[in-house]
Amino acid sequence: MSAIDDLKETMARLRGPGGCPWDIEQTHKSICDCLVEEVAELLDTIDRDDFPHMREELGDLLLHVVMHAQMASEAGHFNFEDVAREINDKLIRRHPHVFGTMNLPNTEAVLNQWDVIKAAEKKNGPEAEGLFKRLPPQLSALLWAREVFKQIDKKKLPAEGVVNAEKIAALAKGLNKAIAGQIFFELTAACRQAGIDPESALRRHTRAVIDAVEEKSHAAAS
Repeated sequence: MSAIDDLKETMARLRGPGGCPWDIEQTHKSICDCLVEEVAELLDTIDRDDFPHMREELGDLLLHVVMHAQMASEAGHFNFEDVAREINDKLIRRHPHVFGTMNLPNTEAVLNQWDVIKAAEKKNGPEAEGLFKRLPPQLSALLWAREVFKQIDKKKLPAEGVVNAEKIAALAKGLNKAIAGQIFFELTAACRQAGIDPESALRRHTRAVIDAVEEKSHAAAS
């Protein structure tokens, strides 16, 4: 058997009759905090280029995939093969320039076609309400703000007077990771001195941007 098959068999044994009481007691929700911790530990190894430790942390993350798939299989929802098959089919479907005859000469063309294919696919999960794609509420405020602006930019949403595009473009000129990191650190430190929670402040502002853009769109349509 492959190493993946061995891992799947081990997990089935752990959660089966005579298995480990802790593993048997777990649910999808009960190990969410462990999943977040494992992702954070993996990101740390990537930042440090620590490849031996990265291999270990990737294994810990894979364990969560196998465990969630095992729990879902026990409940009759899906199994690990279904998970692997779905992502493999998606990769093939969204790369027609590799697995088909479409000519996409550069990264920009690839990403544009990816969005076209994605938009045509059947959506799972809650449907979007309004102009913005629904984003997981568990996202950090920073990632949420980035994704909201990405949607404004790509969809050309009516954000004049709400988002200062000229100021953003000016800030982007000459910006690199080191400068961005310094700016974020100093702004975060300044927030602490001012008694401001930067996560909450950014999350509230992003929500205000969404609401203002939605309002502008509704006003234009009426």
